[in-house]
Amino acid sequence: MIDIKNLYFSYKGKNVFDDLSIRFERGHIYGLLGENGVGKSTLFYNICGLLFPQRGHIRVKEYLPEERLPAFLREVALISEEFYLPDVSIQTYLKTQIPFYPEFNKGQFEKYLKEFQIPVNNTLQRMSYGQKKKVLISFYLACNTSLLLMDEPTNGLDIVSKGQFRKIMTEVINEGRCIIISTHQVKDLEMLIDRITILHSGEILFNQKIEEISEKLVFKYASDRSELASAIYAEPSLRGNVVVAPNEEGVPSQIDMEMLYKTVLQHKKTIQSNFNKTV
Repeated sequence: MIDIKNLYFSYKGKNVFDDLSIRFERGHIYGLLGENGVGKSTLFYNICGLLFPQRGHIRVKEYLPEERLPAFLREVALISEEFYLPDVSIQTYLKTQIPFYPEFNKGQFEKYLKEFQIPVNNTLQRMSYGQKKKVLISFYLACNTSLLLMDEPTNGLDIVSKGQFRKIMTEVINEGRCIIISTHQVKDLEMLIDRITILHSGEILFNQKIEEISEKLVFKYASDRSELASAIYAEPSLRGNVVVAPNEEGVPSQIDMEMLYKTVLQHKKTIQSNFNKTV
């Protein structure tokens, strides 16, 4: 779906990516994790053709994003963390946007608005930030693009809305669609994504399926010193030490994405060895 090879991109004299290579496949919801300023949004902008690679290339399906061909643009949707919506009704907004997305399904859109409990009679500027975000999510999901990029989609959503978001997302993924979600709100996505990609200092530190992570690592509370000694990473909590350790017994555990992220950043070589390949 997305093939990135030897991507180099700098901004104001600072290298963001230097020889970055990765593939994103159809049929997956990726969780893209990384620190502030690591380049997650920049990567999205390069993928959808709003920024251009300075070296290397990006190919989405058969398209080069920087060419901005209409056939490419109708296949790609980007929900940015920061956005502007005009002071118009939802129906007026649809009239201006639908022509760009031939696969748009109005029935889907209305269903998502209902699930999100959006006041459809308000103009967009009279809505709260969270309501605007839910309108955008509903619209771009209903566009049925083959590629959907979401930058911090749960920011501004309350607890109930986050649950609604997860429910809707499980309905829209299919074998022909690739969804990449950039987030710091990892707890919001733990039951949703099926592949975790960690970006750090311009390189991919980790890119694994959830099943593979569960097979290789165990996430648990340590009950004795021997468990602490065998841990790759540990940190104290009110219930005792939380650890990430090799899954020697082969019993799957619930993945803690926050703990996984910290483990990968602090123990890159150990994690690479545990997965028996460079990640």
